[in-house]
Amino acid sequence: MTRVAGIDCGTNTIRLLIADRGPRGELSDVLRRAEFVRLGEGVDRTGRLAEAAIARTVVRCREYAAQCREFDCAAVRFVATSATRDAANRDGFLDQAADAFAAYGFVVKPEVVSGDQEAELTFAGATAELRSAGMPGPFLVIDLGGGSTEFVRGRGVVEAALSVDVGSVRLTERCLRSDPPSPADLARARAIVDAALDRVAMAVSFAGLGTVVGVAGTVTTLTAYALGLPAYDSDQVHLATLPVEEVVGACTRLLALSRAERAALAVVEPGRVDVIGAGALIWRTVLERLASVGGARSVTTSEKDILDGITATAVPN
Repeated sequence: MTRVAGIDCGTNTIRLLIADRGPRGELSDVLRRAEFVRLGEGVDRTGRLAEAAIARTVVRCREYAAQCREFDCAAVRFVATSATRDAANRDGFLDQAADAFAAYGFVVKPEVVSGDQEAELTFAGATAELRSAGMPGPFLVIDLGGGSTEFVRGRGVVEAALSVDVGSVRLTERCLRSDPPSPADLARARAIVDAALDRVAMAVSFAGLGTVVGVAGTVTTLTAYALGLPAYDSDQVHLATLPVEEVVGACTRLLALSRAERAALAVVEPGRVDVIGAGALIWRTVLERLASVGGARSVTTSEKDILDGITATAVPN
């Protein structure tokens, strides 16, 4: 066993996984953490990371570095995705993140991965357990993030993938002005998602799917809401398989709620309250397209995602 760590630095959250990795790459969790830092705040409009957002994120990097030292990690892999990818001033942030780990004795070179690389890591993390459980392929893994959404199709390996700049934070900042969102807000947002799905369909086939898999915090939160859970429960959310129409209905109900009503839902974390409406619109639109074009009837939620893919591929220096 090798003790390794992975960090997924996204648009809305930064997450840490410390795990023991076996000889075949299998992971046994030691610690999982996730914090809302909203690194991508304003990036869609300005093309730059805000100094306050960088500061919030670097604070968490220091905490993560301390825990990697506490748990004696032999390797740490740090991956940044959509918000950092889009930011003109990303190098300054990456230097600060590297310094945070250097202070605890780790030589970490934060990576800004492409959409294709993000898709491959997501697919690896999401499907390993599904394949071992005998769930049928081909898989379509959909990673709905804050700044982008990845669509990845394959069986044992990635066969086709595309990342589009549609995410819960980005769409909220662009379109959702009213509380709750007005019909005009929803129409503008829906048009953006539909156009993105048109591009995806040209690169990734929606036909003949064995299992549709949704990953990341927006999807897991919406699954908990669709299940009617009184509080978030990983055991019930992970690998939950629900009819598409049931999830679509839950997304529609959530979209009709005000911010205060969303905040009152125990399954919605405070850092997700303001963007979960956009996430619900994206997820509803995706599932409706998969049902109409690909004949999808159910969707499986996995808590294993890009973070697991990052951690599984961490290499000691």
